[in-house]
Amino acid sequence: MCVIARRRRFAAILSRVRRRALVALPIACVLAAGCGSVEVHRIQAWETGPPYIPPPEPTRGAAPKRTAAASKQAPESGRGAPTDAEVQRELDQAFGTRGGRAIDAAGLSAGGLATIPPAAPSRVAAIINAANSVARKPYVYGGGHGRLADETFVDTAYDCSGSVSFALAAAGFVDSPMDSSTLARFGKPGRGRWVTIYANAGHAFMTVAGLRFDTSGRDAGGSRWQAQSRTVAGFTARHPPGL
Repeated sequence: MCVIARRRRFAAILSRVRRRALVALPIACVLAAGCGSVEVHRIQAWETGPPYIPPPEPTRGAAPKRTAAASKQAPESGRGAPTDAEVQRELDQAFGTRGGRAIDAAGLSAGGLATIPPAAPSRVAAIINAANSVARKPYVYGGGHGRLADETFVDTAYDCSGSVSFALAAAGFVDSPMDSSTLARFGKPGRGRWVTIYANAGHAFMTVAGLRFDTSGRDAGGSRWQAQSRTVAGFTARHPPGL
């Protein structure tokens, strides 16, 4: 009877050992995975602000923004470029009627040559430059009409119509020299905005941007350019197309 009791007691002890072994095995696994600790550590989140977005790069050549003060000082009218009449009115108000037209008037240098006005078209500038090159050349009847061999316009001396033809040719208005009678039928009738040619059967001269280009005035100062006007009675007034 004692032997049976001892066996039952041994079986009960063995059962308790097995149960403890089953409980200890998971704990040992946790300890092995946690480096000897079963405590769970919480990872703290890294606190950050909103992402930084850099401003866009300015466009090259872009116009600066108008401030409110600038907008009040110079409001945009929405209109295009001013008309010629508006520009002329502003010039008249700033400089007076005569002063405002100074940009259209040629000047006369101390050497008797014409200066090109700021507002002159390119063809007017070409006429003035060509006329300057022969302004002080001597007078000779038939000069500038091909009296020299192999020359059409170029000469050492010029008559009235020859010098006028030379200047007009430089601007592309004529292809060959014209005498005074032919110049009386040249271009458009009447006075021009920039250039007016006065011609009859015996003489021809012209005015360019307010100055007179006339062989007959050469005796006064040695140049065909003259600031003084002269009578135009008996002359036909013509002008180059567009001028």
